[in-house]
Amino acid sequence: MIIWLEHDTPFPDPATALTEEDGAAGLLAAGGDLSPQRLLSAYCQGIFPWYSEGQPILWWSTDPRMVLHCANLKISHSLRKKLRRVEHSQRDPQGDRRWEIRFDCAFDEVIRACAAPRRDGTGTWISEDIVSGYSALHRAGFAHSSEVWLDGALIGGAYGVSIGHMFYGESMFARVPDASKIALVYLVQFLKQQGVRLIDCQQETPHLASLGAAPISRIDFLAHLRQAIQADQIKQWKPLALY
Repeated sequence: MIIWLEHDTPFPDPATALTEEDGAAGLLAAGGDLSPQRLLSAYCQGIFPWYSEGQPILWWSTDPRMVLHCANLKISHSLRKKLRRVEHSQRDPQGDRRWEIRFDCAFDEVIRACAAPRRDGTGTWISEDIVSGYSALHRAGFAHSSEVWLDGALIGGAYGVSIGHMFYGESMFARVPDASKIALVYLVQFLKQQGVRLIDCQQETPHLASLGAAPISRIDFLAHLRQAIQADQIKQWKPLALY
């Protein structure tokens, strides 16, 4: 049985999350709110919210946990060629196309783009409450966006939560092919330089696996988490050159 969270109810032990035999593997609790305090408490314990419109807030601690080791990011040959064009454009602003990589210049626009319906007509789990909660977390300095701009227009991005040397990836979007992957590559490069070794991807998908992510046990994930969140908070977010 999962626990219902009132305003001041603490999270239960992640090890008590439901299993596959219960029919909802990883589900830990329901209720509560999406205040910055509640979200930070959740992420510090390896817990994340994920629910559909009309449901109560559902809190999860999956086992295994999908993660991306920053050193294991896979970059295809075609993507690497595009990244070189992006880099060249940033060094030569007088060129035909003007590519820019920015962090935290349009967080609200990024999260709303991630919340928009996909091209296949499906919606996303990012509700107005999620947008409000994570925007507040951004204003508090714990949620960040990686953005790809082309000729002054935002064409792709990613956002997530940063605590110490732990980064939790939440969602990405692309308005042109590979724009979300470009945002991810620059984000990973920056995080590596800051000493972040692992990005939480939460749940296993073929797309994440194609980028180098792989599952690890919840025990191993939480052991890494406990150490990573003790590091000093990253203070200055600025994209780095790749080449």
